[in-house]
Amino acid sequence: MRPLLNTLFVTTDGSYLKKEGECVVVLLGKEVKIRMPIHNIAGIICMARCHCSPALMGLCGKKGVAISFLTSTGQFLARLQGPVSGNVLLRTKQYRTGEDVDKSVEIARSMVMAKICNSRTSLQRACRDHFSDHVPKELRHAIDHMDIYLQNAKKESDLERLRGIEGYASRLYFQAFNHLIVSQKESFIFTSRNRRPPLDRVNALLSFAYTLLLHDVTSALESVGLDPAVGFLHRLRPGRPSLALDLMEEFRPSVADRLVLSLINLKQIAATEFEQVASGGIWLKGEGRKKVIIAYQKRKQDELTHPFLSEKIPLGMFFFAQSLLLARFLRGDLDGYPAVFWK
Repeated sequence: MRPLLNTLFVTTDGSYLKKEGECVVVLLGKEVKIRMPIHNIAGIICMARCHCSPALMGLCGKKGVAISFLTSTGQFLARLQGPVSGNVLLRTKQYRTGEDVDKSVEIARSMVMAKICNSRTSLQRACRDHFSDHVPKELRHAIDHMDIYLQNAKKESDLERLRGIEGYASRLYFQAFNHLIVSQKESFIFTSRNRRPPLDRVNALLSFAYTLLLHDVTSALESVGLDPAVGFLHRLRPGRPSLALDLMEEFRPSVADRLVLSLINLKQIAATEFEQVASGGIWLKGEGRKKVIIAYQKRKQDELTHPFLSEKIPLGMFFFAQSLLLARFLRGDLDGYPAVFWK
């Protein structure tokens, strides 16, 4: 199994990345800010106005280290990577499965059920931790109806209706999300999910966390030879990593959403670390982004027992484990795709 590797985040304007032997060196002016061996890096994310030397880009392409360029607000711009890894036969299987509606539903159903179940688990955990005496009716309503949506998804064989169930369950989950915020409630108020741009601080945090998660999931899929653009739940659309968005679904509540709630409830991030831009959107400022990145990287190091493999591995390895399991299912080595259901 692939060892847990690090992602190098560059968040300072004016940084220059270059190759030095088998190392990646980040310079700010003439000062060396960091020097890391290439074999210790799984990916590089540039979230600032920076430059990369051609020699470094060549080394990263050769070693399979993707370089992603994002805006300072976390919006994806471009991705540089070397030759596609993996077996062409695996991708052929993936494309054929994507064209087969029945097989697509089988995979999508597992992912949707996992997302609904994990969303319900997050709501139930909030009840245990914060509302032992009196559970808000919106929270109880959401938990009860999540069970209904979960049972409906379990027996659904139509892909469009399955997407509808996922959408209804997601809407219900976010209707109760504000109750999960138990600290700094005056500064962090959540009414509904919005993006492009996010219109409040909570949505800004969610969008940024999802961007980090998407990068890791995309890298994991590519590392096992799957095409991140060809999914089973999300429709094909030029420029959209549909399979990465598919695989993200089972990790959104337990990884990204929980990270955001921890940052707010533990007062690890403050209202002053956000700014409103001319478009009306709310974005994280530089120090705020660094705090989220550090917390996200630390969270990936937590060791948890994988429900299917029955093995304790770092959370960051789950993305690679699920990509491998999906690849094995597509090859016919597994009878079904075992999505991650958190308890």
